[in-house]
Amino acid sequence: MQASTIQFQMDVSSPAQISEAAARLRRAVQDLDVTPDEVLTIFDRWAKRLDAPELNEIPGIVFLRMWLRRGTLEPIIERELGPNSLNSGWNKGGCAECRAYPLGVIGHWPAANVEIQPILSMTCALLGGNAALVRIPRNLHQLTQVLVEGLVDSDPDEILASRIFLVAFPHDRRDLHEAMAQVVDGAMIWGGREAVLQVRALPFPHWTRLAVFGPRLSVAAMDAGTWTNKDVCETWCRRLARDVWQFDQQACSSPQVLFLEKDASQSIAEFVRFLERAFREENRAHPRRGISASLTTAIAHARASWLFEDAAHTAVFPKSPDWTLLFGSGADIPQPTQGRTLTVLEVGSLLDAIEKFDGNVQTLGLGVSELEKERLITELAAKRGVDRIVKLGHMHTFVPPWDGVDLIRPMVRMVRHVHSLESAQQ
Repeated sequence: MQASTIQFQMDVSSPAQISEAAARLRRAVQDLDVTPDEVLTIFDRWAKRLDAPELNEIPGIVFLRMWLRRGTLEPIIERELGPNSLNSGWNKGGCAECRAYPLGVIGHWPAANVEIQPILSMTCALLGGNAALVRIPRNLHQLTQVLVEGLVDSDPDEILASRIFLVAFPHDRRDLHEAMAQVVDGAMIWGGREAVLQVRALPFPHWTRLAVFGPRLSVAAMDAGTWTNKDVCETWCRRLARDVWQFDQQACSSPQVLFLEKDASQSIAEFVRFLERAFREENRAHPRRGISASLTTAIAHARASWLFEDAAHTAVFPKSPDWTLLFGSGADIPQPTQGRTLTVLEVGSLLDAIEKFDGNVQTLGLGVSELEKERLITELAAKRGVDRIVKLGHMHTFVPPWDGVDLIRPMVRMVRHVHSLESAQQ
């Protein structure tokens, strides 16, 4: 990485290092205003830098490129911050006007199981004019360095580089977590239940705004009119396989189960062939680079226990642990295995399954053949706590609202101004 640009402190050992870094970041925000339009220009260049063959195997790189493009982010900024916000303008509203100002230094605690998450989280803060103090999980050090090198090359004037400090320290160094919490004005927290609770318990200043994205799971659903239609079924299966493969099914937006609406006149045998073919093709296109012993064991156990549990259960999988399809029936969401393991459950009605959602489902990926049926499904899913209802193949598309909240607006201050002359005349 080039010198005197983005700072990546690989081995933070004392709270003082974090405090000093935060002070530098805060000065950078105070000394130079940066408009969202300027940020988008740099991000757009960064997206082009990331469009390189040697980066194509990074999980989620395609979504990161799409996210960084002006065409993706400009409408998001205008929706969240107002139509005049691209150039930090004021937006009229009744007798007042409003404008977004940065909070200051935003701390980021990304999860370790999504390779591009430190970058995605950081960009949300930068779009609001903030500085970013990011703790990088140890397993993502090298990958994150590779990704931010593209930003360094795209930011020759160091407009954003001066606002970024990436730190790395062991997860059990509570003193360093506390030092980081004490110096931030906002925090974006991602991860599993234990990790989220530990970070939320840190001594943040009373004014610090927290955006928490905790552990949830996602499911897919197809109605009978979709999977029995031979003209479109194969396409839907390819979309589903694509959603399963992204992030090796570890993301909260990864489908763990597919609910399949029964058709009394049709066997699912042909659908099984379509889905198996889609999984085999996706595996050839994007083979796994490695797998842990624990995940291999979990997949083997899931296959065996599924088949022994019920004589009606069936399964399709290769000899290797590359992917697994488990077939059965029922409206309850099974315990996720991950590792490209999809449970397919037949239900009498998709509404039967959705009726059982308990608020833990983040994304519902749909393949539905009738508009009115989809409206009913959407209404019930929303009432049952689902925050994102999307077409299969788009379950990971990272756009706000995410987990039901905006991504940029929570990390800015919306300043309201009523002109004194107008007030005096009223």
